[in-house]
Amino acid sequence: MIPENLVADVYSYVAENGGLEKGCGTNVDGFFAFANSSRTECTSYIYDPMMCLVLQGAKEAHIGGRVLQYGAGDTLIVSHSVPLEASVIQATPEKPYVALILRLDLALARSLYDEIDGLGQTESDVYALNVAVSDSLLLEAMSRLFRISQEPIEARALAPLVLKEIHFRLLRSDHGGMLRQLLRHDSPANRISKSIATIRANYSKTLSVSQLAAECGMSLSTFHEHFKSVTSTTPLQYQKELRLLEAQRLLQTGSATVASAAFDVGYESPTQFSREFSRKFGLSPSVQKSASVGADE
Repeated sequence: MIPENLVADVYSYVAENGGLEKGCGTNVDGFFAFANSSRTECTSYIYDPMMCLVLQGAKEAHIGGRVLQYGAGDTLIVSHSVPLEASVIQATPEKPYVALILRLDLALARSLYDEIDGLGQTESDVYALNVAVSDSLLLEAMSRLFRISQEPIEARALAPLVLKEIHFRLLRSDHGGMLRQLLRHDSPANRISKSIATIRANYSKTLSVSQLAAECGMSLSTFHEHFKSVTSTTPLQYQKELRLLEAQRLLQTGSATVASAAFDVGYESPTQFSREFSRKFGLSPSVQKSASVGADE
């Protein structure tokens, strides 16, 4: 059961700090509070490793062919940086969507994994995104972290202890399987995470999938299999998602023309870029730019 008054306290914090519909940070680095008073459109994102505890309302994520719905009391664990589409599907002004999000500290999680035996199985049939009902101890720890985050002095002194507890409980959870796999030295999930980092750092360059496979010590077919099992997409599609999301950001900020955005993210053909952008976002790059400029005026 969600701790009493936590929903109201988190919503009030977000409202008081101007974060309604967009969220806001806290005095704990990487810890955020979110609230939406209405449903949202399905939007493309790159989710970095994190956990999301829903306190009220519900959200839906689409990744590959999977659809994950998570509502009050559920925790989403994201172990790798993955492209997906997500939307708030349950929220009203009277009963808004409210959630707490914590960016995962993989170094902390790895130190716990290395130090403590028996944290759970490293089963193979798991994904980079998993949802399950939160156990009472995790709920209580997240509630404590939020209370602590309201006081800067307490946040500095006590947050590291509570963060360690939360990472421990995530590692022990039934849906923390991919997170446990990621932390195994030289596991396929660990090696794929390094390939993801390489793609993200070089998304605008020509990608050699065979070189990525070689760097992972895998055959091309094995690399494709493991990459898709983790991210629900292929390396080239993953790169395309990064390019299109960055191009969308450039157009929304008004800092680029359609052609320059295409070249900046690695496309050689503005025509191909426009076609793929339109397919991805449902509107052309020029319309996206015009809409963004109009919103700023």
